[in-house]
Amino acid sequence: MILLRLAALPLLALALPAYAADPYAARIDRVLKATPLIDGHNDWPEALAEKAKEARWSMDLTHLDPQTYHTDIARLRAGHIGGQFWSVWVSADLPELQQVKDTLEQIALVHSLAERYPRDFQLVSTAAQVRAAHKAGRIASMIGVEGGGQIDGSLAVLRAYHDLGASYLTLTHSKTIAWADSATDDPQHGGLTPFGKDVVRELNRLGMLVDLSHVSEKMMLDALAQSRAPVIFSHSNARALCDTPRNVSDAVLRKVAENGGVVMVNFAAQYVSEARRVWGADRSAEITRNNAPPFGGLHIGDPEGARAALAAWEKAHPEPVVTIGQVADHVEHIAKIAGVDHVGIGSDFDGVGALPQGLSGVDTYPALLAELMRRGWSDADIAKLAGGNVLRVMEAAEKVAHAG
Repeated sequence: MILLRLAALPLLALALPAYAADPYAARIDRVLKATPLIDGHNDWPEALAEKAKEARWSMDLTHLDPQTYHTDIARLRAGHIGGQFWSVWVSADLPELQQVKDTLEQIALVHSLAERYPRDFQLVSTAAQVRAAHKAGRIASMIGVEGGGQIDGSLAVLRAYHDLGASYLTLTHSKTIAWADSATDDPQHGGLTPFGKDVVRELNRLGMLVDLSHVSEKMMLDALAQSRAPVIFSHSNARALCDTPRNVSDAVLRKVAENGGVVMVNFAAQYVSEARRVWGADRSAEITRNNAPPFGGLHIGDPEGARAALAAWEKAHPEPVVTIGQVADHVEHIAKIAGVDHVGIGSDFDGVGALPQGLSGVDTYPALLAELMRRGWSDADIAKLAGGNVLRVMEAAEKVAHAG
């Protein structure tokens, strides 16, 4: 009998999920039972809108193709997610009034998650509600409006979003707008305009979080100086490690610490790895070189030739590998400069293409926590990173709003 039991052990081990074999699994379970793991940014609503169209309102969201979506209910549960800010992004290329209409549809989709799956999702907007949902075994679902253009220059629209449950506003997305400069567009204002300051003040009054991902560095500094409440970067990394304006410089990280805010680390490969960022820029340049209209492209009017040329370039210039360890490097750099009280997780799942090895979807958060534990992170600091820091920021913003 003993021999039979011993012989069965390898088979049993093979049947166990990889996470169960992780030596840090018990610690992670203990931490995440006490503190909800909160992701600052997931674009699943937009991914469903783009890929599933009208079927998104009725399709089964329990198990989805992992090649198509980073998120589904089963993987959220496997990843021990306790709270999620769902991004209700719409394209910044649209007219702003159309952005408002599309944002309302995205908000309705987030509401439908809780309506269709009440055992899994609970719509919340306060830190206390997050904790209560987590205690009840549900995923606390919050709404983040990802772009200042989505308010169409109207504080009344911002208030309406708040009344529908929105918890933060990202001041810009990819384009500079009438009152705020984007990190990835030509600046026009040199920071916040007078109306931009009104937006920050109104966010403070409402208890909504000021999100500074996607904004220019001058905007970051202006908003940090203007806001009476701690701010967030819902999905940004350390610029010292990957030199894109989408990331946060050490100078700004120090201001975030003074403000009491939190920078939530992004998993997008091009914001994690400097080598991957440069490779992506070089690849884009190669595409332009082959296809530039109307006369400059080497293969203009010859799509097969352009594809072959790009394939040859990619073979000669393989895409750099991005790892979970590099994501952990960003976490540790932000903790080093701003302090461990000012770092969180903002994956950007379902909003990006390339992801680091080991972080393929919402079931993989424990792998990042385990990597940090291997580096010596304590349970208390893991709890801060996972959700404690952003809960503190939410509570502080609520106090500012109550103070008037």
